[in-house]
Order: sequence, then C-alpha cells, then structure tokens
Amino acid sequence: MHSLLQITTVLSICLLLMVFISVRRAHIRVEYSITWFMASLVMLLLSRARPLLDYATRHFGIPDTPLTLFLTIGSIFVIMFFRLSTIISSLRDDNIALAQRVAILEYHIHTLRERE
Repeated sequence: MHSLLQITTVLSICLLLMVFISVRRAHIRVEYSITWFMASLVMLLLSRARPLLDYATRHFGIPDTPLTLFLTIGSIFVIMFFRLSTIISSLRDDNIALAQRVAILEYHIHTLRERE
C-alpha cells in the first residue's frame, strides 16, 4: 500500500505541474484548469493522508484501502469528464447557432447587393 500511495503522489504532482505549464503556455483556459487543479490536489491529499483513507474505508464499508483510493479518484475523474462533456455540447450548440446567424447575414448582404 505504501508504494501505491507514493506512485499516486508522484502522479498527482505530475498532473499539477502539467496543469500549471498548460495554463502558463495558454494551452488550457483558466476556468477549465481549476477543475484539473482541484482533482490533482484531491489525489495528492488522499495519497498523503493515509488516516483519511482508512476512515473512508471503514465508514463506507469498502473492503480494501487501495480500492477506496481508486474509487475516489475514479469518481472525481468521471465527474470531471461529465462536466467537460456538457461544456463541449454547449459549445457545439453555440457553434451551430453562430453558423446559422452568419448564413442569415450573408443572405441579407447578398440580397442587398442584388438590389443595388
């Protein structure tokens, strides 16, 4: 279990660094980086707080502490992916509406040029 927590710590620190570098280079927007930042902090907290994991294992009746760690981290990332999916869906709808407005404007410009 100790080596698993060390690996999770290293992975969470790598994720934190990747998020900071991506924000600095403008590869990811700040409002989306906050979600990744929070997820990596939770991973780091869980990997460094063994008593917290043991408490959650006992409290929720999960048979093994590593399972608690991976269920928690997996749940966090499923929620993040759902959030990002809703954002992408919204952006797709906005793009369709924008394309329709541009088409209407082009039609009006074309009809105004024909009248001249």
